[in-house]
Parts: sequence; structure tokens; C-alpha cells
Amino acid sequence: MSSVKRIFLIVLDSVGIGEAPDAADFGDCGSDTLAAAARSPQFQMENLRRLGLFNIDGVSCRPAVSSPAGSFARLTELSKGKDTTIGHWELAGVVSPRPLPTYPHGFPPEVIEAFERETGRRVLCNRPYSGTEVIRDYGREHLRTGALIIYTSADSVFQIAAHEAVVPPGQLYDYCRRARALLRGEHGVGRVIARPFEGEWPFTRTPRRHDFSLEPPSETMLDRLKEAGLDVLAVGKIHDIFAGRGDTEHFFTAGNTEGIARTLELALRPFRGLCFVNLVDFDMLYGHRNDPDGYARALAEFDRAVPRLLERLGEGDVLMITADHGCDPATPSTDHSREYTPWLLAGPAVRPGVNLGTLPTFADVSATILAAFGLPPLAGSSRAEEVLL
Repeated sequence: MSSVKRIFLIVLDSVGIGEAPDAADFGDCGSDTLAAAARSPQFQMENLRRLGLFNIDGVSCRPAVSSPAGSFARLTELSKGKDTTIGHWELAGVVSPRPLPTYPHGFPPEVIEAFERETGRRVLCNRPYSGTEVIRDYGREHLRTGALIIYTSADSVFQIAAHEAVVPPGQLYDYCRRARALLRGEHGVGRVIARPFEGEWPFTRTPRRHDFSLEPPSETMLDRLKEAGLDVLAVGKIHDIFAGRGDTEHFFTAGNTEGIARTLELALRPFRGLCFVNLVDFDMLYGHRNDPDGYARALAEFDRAVPRLLERLGEGDVLMITADHGCDPATPSTDHSREYTPWLLAGPAVRPGVNLGTLPTFADVSATILAAFGLPPLAGSSRAEEVLL
């Protein structure tokens, strides 16, 4: 195995590839995010098809290719959850044996009362809700009273929505930091999320969302790479998901288009280490809104960028593409789904056509990346000897 210089790890947020073996435990039997998007006339993924996307175990929504240009695997989530935080943590070598807390009936009085005391503002809603519907249903009362809209979902999240004319983003972020300090231990949700909106009823969410994540409970791949003196470039939500820990530079983005553009720019930069990217629109804009056509268009946009990214890879460079969970846009649910995820590897340092089969944990990704840089794994098993030249 030759010396690896740069690895680009891109998480297509929520692009699952079929129900996991324990999907029934999560209420997700029959979920298949990729197949749902593939039924749309907007679906176009020829470039990922050439890399081996449809050669992965169990993926049959498009024909496989006879000679894939990349290596590939199907990943199984070992952690007890199906949310962004736990999925990314496992990709980075932290397996979570217990799920983060969720609140299907809203947050208990002691949480809400403590938050109201801390902020001096009353709370509206306090129940699971769609992000677009909650501002439509509670936005006018919020404007009239100044009360904060608090809502959750099937994920471990405490979300605070406020109109920017009532609560400027900076103040909303301060409220989120206060909530983050309160939500520890028993009520340690994965993320506190600022959800600013603007305009007239039914209102529009702004791009100034910001996540305040629970700090990972142990060392991650990012920590280990940084401690070894390697670069760790975080694009999109990565800095937030890891509570600002482990990266050497971070770049917030407003969505997939900006995230793709930033990744292409960074591919022109000389560095040694990891560029870790999250592309959030698949999940946030299309999976949670049950929009298969929008999901398919977003996949096609990413697919079109893949050749440009591959062209910018040099000797010793690796492209990895994966996901953190599913969010099937064709099921009645608007929440995440417990699914297998893809793992595609390509680039000058990758052996083409290797089928790694179905792997037992997302953590094999981190183990492989760490091994590529001569570092020991945190969890999982390295596949570097099998797939890297």
C-alpha cells in the first residue's frame, strides 16, 4: 500500500440503500431511500454507477456495471440509532451502544421550565413537528408574543425556531448555547438546532440554521488525525456534528451546491490528511419533506460533480462516498430510516473493482482512513490492504 496523501470523505446525508436487518425495531420495514429516488424521472447517477454504486450488495434499482472503476461495500450501522450525530460518530470510530434520548410527546416540564427561566421567554408548541409546518402553525403567535417555538422530531433534537425580526440570529444562537448547557446527562440530546425564519406568513426558513451538538463521548478519527499533525478540513455540518472538536479548518455551507463547490476548491489545495464533507440537502430539503423528485435532482447534481472531483485528485489521493442513515422520501414517515448505507472508494490510490461485501459497522470507514495514514483504529476493521494500492 503506497503512501496516501489526501482523503476526501463525502457523506451524502440520508442516502440509505435499503432496510437494515433491524429496521423493524425502528419502524422502518421496507425503507429504501435510493430506490425511492430512482423511481423519479429526475434520477441520473451514471458517474456513481460507473464507480460501482449499483454493484453494492442488495442494490438493484439500476443495472450494475461489469467493470466498476471503484471499490465498494454495503455498511451496517452498529450503533443504536438512526440520526445524523450517531451516524457520523460511528463513521469516525465511535460506536454508540445506547440511543440518544428522543421525545415523541415533547420535552418534560422540568426541561421547558428551566429553558424558560434561562431565556426569559415563554415556549410554544413543544412537540414533534415538521420544520416548515411548525412556523406556519405557530409563527404568527410567536410574532405576537415573542415566545420561542420549541419542537423536536423522531431524532434526538431540541429545535428552536424564531423570526429574525423578533430574535436576531446571534440572540437565537445564544439561546441555543444556553439550551445546550441545560441538555446534558439524561436529557443529553444529540443536537440543539437554531431554526431562524423570515418574511410574512406562512414564512420562509433562512439559511442561517446552526447546530450545537453534544460532544463525542470519546476520541474520534478527527481527534487522532489532528493529534498526528495531519490536516482535517471540515465542510458543511461536520464542525457542528463534532462540537468543533478535531478539525484544523472548517467551512460552513448553505447547502449542497455550496458544499460541492467548496470541496472542488479544496481539491486544488495541497494538504495532507482528511477533507470531511457533509451534504445536507438530501435529508433536510427532500427526505424530511417526502419529495422524491427533489431528492433525485439533488443526487443528479452531485453525480455531475463527481468527474470534476476525480480529475482534481493526484497520486496518493482517495475519494470516499458514504451516508449516515436513510430518509426514504416515499414512505408515509418524514423521519430518518434505519438502512444500510453505501461506501464507494475511487481515485488514483484505489484498487478498482473490489467488492468488500456487507460490512458490520460504519466504523470500518474510520479504521481504513486511520490505517491509510499509519494510525491504529478506534473501532471497526481496516480495509486498506484490500482496496488501497
